Amino acid sequence: MNSANDMAQVIPHAADYVRILPEIVLAIFGMIVMVLDPLMDERRSQRTLGTVALVGSLAALVATLFQSQYPGLGFWNMVRVDSFSVFFHFLVAAVTVVVILTSYDYMEVQGIRAGEYYALVLFGAVGMSLMSSAVELVLIFIALEISSISTYILAGFRRRAAISSESSVKYFLLGSFATAFFLYGVALMFGATGSTSITVIGDALRSGHIPVLAYLGVALMFVGLGFKVAAAPFHVWTPDVYEGAPSPVVGFMSTAPKAAVFAVLLRIMFEADAPGRVWLIWVVAALSMTLGNIGALVQDNVKRLLAYSSIAHAGYLLVAFAALPNNGIPAAMFYTTSYAAMNVGAFAVISHIGGKDERYVTLEDYEGLGRRSPLLAAILTIFLLSLIGIPITGGFFAKFYVFSAALQANLVGLVIIGVLNSAVASYYYLRLIVVMYMREAREEVPVAPIPLGLGTALAISLGATIYLGVLPGRVLDYAARTAAEWAR
Repeated sequence: MNSANDMAQVIPHAADYVRILPEIVLAIFGMIVMVLDPLMDERRSQRTLGTVALVGSLAALVATLFQSQYPGLGFWNMVRVDSFSVFFHFLVAAVTVVVILTSYDYMEVQGIRAGEYYALVLFGAVGMSLMSSAVELVLIFIALEISSISTYILAGFRRRAAISSESSVKYFLLGSFATAFFLYGVALMFGATGSTSITVIGDALRSGHIPVLAYLGVALMFVGLGFKVAAAPFHVWTPDVYEGAPSPVVGFMSTAPKAAVFAVLLRIMFEADAPGRVWLIWVVAALSMTLGNIGALVQDNVKRLLAYSSIAHAGYLLVAFAALPNNGIPAAMFYTTSYAAMNVGAFAVISHIGGKDERYVTLEDYEGLGRRSPLLAAILTIFLLSLIGIPITGGFFAKFYVFSAALQANLVGLVIIGVLNSAVASYYYLRLIVVMYMREAREEVPVAPIPLGLGTALAISLGATIYLGVLPGRVLDYAARTAAEWAR
């Protein structure tokens, strides 16, 4: 009888597997891609394997909706399915769909073998999805490594370009250091509270005196996660890696991993009630906004410009983390969604304009784009206006909600820094728009017609960006309900 009870405790319930169903689906399709790849010739594999990966990512979206019907804890309280995790699962899967659609013709133009590429995108999404539902620090570390290893390799996929190999090595070496910081922080937190469960840690920290080890643990974990979201002063890898990596990969790594890591940060900062979080986030947010925007002002390479922009937007989003949970959590979730839509769309445009070997990525190459390809120029303009925060785009309400949440938490100084930085940022975004519409090209840069896959990806990104700018209520209400669940 005892042995039967022991076996029941060891074997997970069927509902547990439903609670990681999107991860299972993505992993299975990733393995299918790997099995099919050596069986197909390189020409046929481009489209076929891309289609398999696309079906897998769409199936993960369906699995996420099914998973939402089974909320609760699973796998010995290491995974939690709730409104929060479902939100980020859906966002990661949606970004994966857009990136795969963007990659269809890009892979063919660049002459890159598709099999391992699509498999790594799916495996990376497995780690990112698992991060959003994990409530145990060791499991978060494992999920972070699954995501990181995939993106390290994807960053170097332009094998014939030395700059791509350099970006991959730099990302790997610096990322390894960041991971070590996070792991050491987990160890210190275990020493301070006797657990690696976020819920238990939160109860222990709220119950009485907070040991110094807990402050050190939070700081070191924040260093590791700050690297992944490109927050200053942990941002030094970002411009070089973004410049060297394939453009669809940059669109992927600048959105989906960031969304997953921000989900982890939200759990650690709010659910675990991390000590000293306000002053730590205040400093990092102010540094990220300022250094990111100043760095972007002097860039002539569009990918590097958007890399510094990414650093600045990490700062804007962190402003919400310094606010109170009821306002900060919905604002952070909405900002993450808006940023994912406009940034993955912007890099989809860049991947198409770049051409073979991504030769056309400087501001000079975008001169006269409004005349050569009015549709692409108009789409990129909308994404840039959203990054500025112009009304009728998702970026406007994203910044509005973040700054409102900070004001309600009496963080007036941080809001002033954010508003001033938004004004500075408008210069380099508008500079690119001026180049596209008000400068004549010195050299005619060819722009191919928009293929079906890329057109679908752009339509999804553009639709999401405008929808969030015109009808933000549904997403914000969902995020507000999530914050209310945490409050209970």
